[in-house]
Amino acid sequence: MTPPAATGRGPLHLAAAIDQPGAYDAAPHIELARLGERGALDFVTLGDSFARQGPDALAVLARIAPATGRVGLVPTVTTTHTEPFHVQAAVATLDWVSHGRAGWAVDVSATEAEARLFGRRRAAPREALWQEAGEVADAARRLWDSWEDDAEIRDVATGRFVDRDKLHYVDFEGRTFAVKGPSIVPRPPQGNPVVVVDATGGHARDMAVRHADVALVRAASPAQAGAARAALHRRAAELGRDPGQLRVLAALVVDLGGGEQAAQPGHGGGPLPTAEGPLYRGGPVDLADLIAAWHAAGAVDGFHLIPVEPRRDLERLVNGTVALLQHRGLFRTFYPGATLREHLGLTRPANRYAALAGDPT
Repeated sequence: MTPPAATGRGPLHLAAAIDQPGAYDAAPHIELARLGERGALDFVTLGDSFARQGPDALAVLARIAPATGRVGLVPTVTTTHTEPFHVQAAVATLDWVSHGRAGWAVDVSATEAEARLFGRRRAAPREALWQEAGEVADAARRLWDSWEDDAEIRDVATGRFVDRDKLHYVDFEGRTFAVKGPSIVPRPPQGNPVVVVDATGGHARDMAVRHADVALVRAASPAQAGAARAALHRRAAELGRDPGQLRVLAALVVDLGGGEQAAQPGHGGGPLPTAEGPLYRGGPVDLADLIAAWHAAGAVDGFHLIPVEPRRDLERLVNGTVALLQHRGLFRTFYPGATLREHLGLTRPANRYAALAGDPT
């Protein structure tokens, strides 16, 4: 079943990381993604950065796409030192091969060591990098819209593959790049794949309120999380966005290795503050209580859970915490929709160029 939205808040959303350091084969990633799908999680994430060795997260999730059917797939994509045109094409391709289940977690690269890997430019301040990330997200959306939904006609009789009147230049000029367009990939099934941003830092937060569909916040108490959510929604409204189209999830590291032992409290009884972010250490039942309480208070729209031990903790999360939330009628037992935007209750955006073409003024 899909629980009805409670007054003043929407349905609960849950996501989980499936990072497995040292795993270069697809099989262990597929296993965890399928486990998340069995629990009807909104999406799974796979981290990536230029600072660590390992396979490309977006490529791994493209491999996972045909092995799953409903769960959203969100790789980390770094917008520094990469080509915005290629980034948007890769994310659009993931949306196509997953039949509308793609998102991308936007990140930046701020170290000189990472800059030397490319040799194009020196490391820049984080403020400038997040401004650039926002411009990449803006350009990506424009490129996804550069094909109208019905641009691809495949007319065998005339030999026409596309209606060229429904392809559009974007002519985007950013501070560090320019893109003419149109894209080489047709408009993705979702229109715009979901943008996820860790909005904990100030510069990232400003980018999130402008461009994110999902903002992650690190908070050690429901009061702290609720204040962050309210601030994000308020700023989004000031910028002309509909706050109802911005989901705010609490990012929480979880250690379920202690079985059913009582949760280890942090300051004020909440998660333990750590260098990696708030940490919950305890059993699946207490974690379900924490998730339910924070959501009932309207502090967050849901949680992005990062297992300390991926296989063990995700299994206990799905079979314990999620199952209990489902039993209480607080979390869905199946996917009512097919795309990630549908899982999150986000509308499919209209194509900006099609809308302009249809406006006689």
